[in-house]
Amino acid sequence: MAKTLTICGLTVLFGVMPFVSGCVTPQTAPVFGGLVTDQVKGPVAGVDNSVNPTKKGTAQAKAIVCFATGDASITAAMKNGNITKVHHVDSEVFSVLGVYARYTTVVYGE
Repeated sequence: MAKTLTICGLTVLFGVMPFVSGCVTPQTAPVFGGLVTDQVKGPVAGVDNSVNPTKKGTAQAKAIVCFATGDASITAAMKNGNITKVHHVDSEVFSVLGVYARYTTVVYGE
């Protein structure tokens, strides 16, 4: 009986978790770990070699359970870094169990 309950509990946990965690799953990561995604970085926009990457600006959006807030746009990152010309744009993703997630846009330019 206990073995059956354990198997049923695991089936429910892992069967329902992908649907529940979809609320805060950052789908823009190059790779995604179901339990933890830690500082996965990836490109967003290409390189403009006519611009020097002397400045860095960041912007974040965060989510907990099924509530998300923040502005992780390229425009916000440019404003935060006082950037007017973009060299390239990267992203960083952090997520734990689909309960908490953070997406960061990183803009390099001048």
